[in-house]
Amino acid sequence: MAITAGMVKALREKTGLPMMECKNALTEAGGDEAQAIEILRKKGASKMQKMASREATEGRIACFVDPEKKRAGIVELRCETAPVATNEDFIKLADAAAQATALAEAPTPDSVRDEKLPGDSSQTVGGLLDEVFNRIRENMQIARVAQLCGNIGVYVHHNSQVGVLIEMSGDCDDDLKADLCMHIAALNPPCLRREDVDQKDVEEQKAAFAEEAAGKPEPIVEKIVGGKLNRWFSEFVLLEQPFVKDDKQSVAAVLKAVSPDLTISRFVRFEVGGD
Repeated sequence: MAITAGMVKALREKTGLPMMECKNALTEAGGDEAQAIEILRKKGASKMQKMASREATEGRIACFVDPEKKRAGIVELRCETAPVATNEDFIKLADAAAQATALAEAPTPDSVRDEKLPGDSSQTVGGLLDEVFNRIRENMQIARVAQLCGNIGVYVHHNSQVGVLIEMSGDCDDDLKADLCMHIAALNPPCLRREDVDQKDVEEQKAAFAEEAAGKPEPIVEKIVGGKLNRWFSEFVLLEQPFVKDDKQSVAAVLKAVSPDLTISRFVRFEVGGD
């Protein structure tokens, strides 16, 4: 079967791949467009495997919240170069992966690839990733995913390099949830509450503070150690950090002012290239 310029043009418009690759695939498929697309997909998958070892330190963070189902997903999608991170196809892939993460059961980076695209059950996230790779030809990977459920707050920094999800214990104002997310994005607290801190680290700090106060009466030493320990916790425990919009109050105090039982149940902070 003769491969016409119109056939090649139509395949290129569907795949976004170079004209010569489209022509070669159509020739190999005997003019069958569906078969040509499959040939291009397989060749792209082969190229992706060869590129898998290449360093991918750029990328973007995407979040999705379904307010009706009260489910949220956050994804770190990585690539090799900064320009690709702002490519329209790459952005759509990140958004699709975040939505699939929100709606999946126990999502992982591998399992999200097998999730159907929201609004298009004929294709998976992995299939879309293969298509985008075929057009861009850079190593790209779903590096991390996380899902939260319930009363959710969300924030993605304007450069899409940092994103935050929080799960609240109860309802609160959307503006407050956004402010809390921005606080987490800016200060990057490693722990939610002091009970989450490694007890070995706590004991080491207590010993160091006690040594600094050595020679003073025992009640004074205890008071000094307690005060320094509280300040130490306030540096990296989210609920005890001074709130970025009012550093006279801790995050916990701000929440308590809204409702005595209101707190943050969980939070996730992703930054491109982070652990």
